[in-house]
Amino acid sequence: MAAIGAAFGLGSLWRFPYIVQENGGGAFVFVYFVVLVLIGIPMLVGELLIGRITRRSAISAMKQISAQQAASKAPPMFYRHTRLIIGVLSLVVCIFIIGYYSVVSGWVLHYLIHFATMPFFDMSGTTPTLMSGLRDRGWLQVLLASVHLVLVTIIVAKDFEEGLERFIGYVMPVFVLALLFLLYQVSHLESLEPAVQFFFYPDFSKLSLNSLGAAVGHVCFTLSIGFGAMITFGSYLKEEARVPSTGFRVAIMDSLMTIIAGLLIFPLLFSSPIKASGPELLFQTVPVFFVESDGGKIFGLLFFICLYLAALGASLSLIETVTANFVDAFKINRAKAGWLAGGLCFLTTLPPALGTSLLKNMTVNNMSLLELIDSVLVNWFLPLIALAMSFIARRRLNEKVRREEFIIQDDSTSEIIYFHWLFLMKWVVPFVLILGLILQVIALVR
Repeated sequence: MAAIGAAFGLGSLWRFPYIVQENGGGAFVFVYFVVLVLIGIPMLVGELLIGRITRRSAISAMKQISAQQAASKAPPMFYRHTRLIIGVLSLVVCIFIIGYYSVVSGWVLHYLIHFATMPFFDMSGTTPTLMSGLRDRGWLQVLLASVHLVLVTIIVAKDFEEGLERFIGYVMPVFVLALLFLLYQVSHLESLEPAVQFFFYPDFSKLSLNSLGAAVGHVCFTLSIGFGAMITFGSYLKEEARVPSTGFRVAIMDSLMTIIAGLLIFPLLFSSPIKASGPELLFQTVPVFFVESDGGKIFGLLFFICLYLAALGASLSLIETVTANFVDAFKINRAKAGWLAGGLCFLTTLPPALGTSLLKNMTVNNMSLLELIDSVLVNWFLPLIALAMSFIARRRLNEKVRREEFIIQDDSTSEIIYFHWLFLMKWVVPFVLILGLILQVIALVR
């Protein structure tokens, strides 16, 4: 459930719609799900295996694997440093992702407060300008991101397992029910038919050289592959849990949530008179639709409650990843590790939070700092780290132990699944990851 929380989060409701819009709609959705099945599930299972077998978080897992391979004929420096660098890099990427993720979570919190106060102070006329107000006031973005980070850090520093158990037990059912209720309301909109056509009908002429890399990057992002989260959760799995089935369930739940998010968001976007794009797409269009609809203020409040709960669940999982690494690496207690993680993540919120105000002149190809950080981390660093992790999962884990995680006695199907996983990890995963990166390089050069 923690892995599902990390996998879903804002990835489906916030990031996926604008990535789909930028890459041509249904054709990109088709490519995304092909990539999810062919490389997403195998890579997810691979990272869970690393955590399950080593019983360590990312950095300590890399140290342990290196120590076990120390007797190999390969140069000792490779084993002592390369894998450790990969583990550290995954942690650094995770911290920076939490940084801009917290900024976006702060946006959600801002809109949640806005809709919650409407019954007392009718400020519906200010809804269209909320996003521009946030853009111009960097201090407010920093404040909102800080509130979100403090809340998450308190939960994680106290007791992640207890806090997450309560969160899932009481909040997640409400979140799912609210999401389904909103989906039912959206099903009556006239914009449903064109939205569904845009979301599901593939027009491959709209794909670009960057589309495969964007699909690979978003698969890594939404399944939390490449920044150590799944290694951490793999180390927490109970003995009776089966890694392949766990990875498959996480991917299936993420796929269902992605489809629900598309069916919910795109009809709302198609109904909005405001045309927007990029990371602010959701916030510039959906709230205006709610304000202008009958009963929309209540639905708007419900929607942003759902969205913030998604952000909170994913943030808990990501901060826990950093905290677990600090506990293992520095041998400090959970409280100190949690606050250290929260403090470092706060520092990484400052550039994206101030990127549209104080640092608005720092742009690359008209991308703000938040967009630039998101693009570099998700489309470039996550696939590279995932490539290294997939190699480690396939080549450097104990073969006997790895087989035991897959193969069930007197079950020939489990053995077939194991060899299919090996084939995908050896040939398909590296090919797709490298091809996506090469196509992005070509697009960059052009």
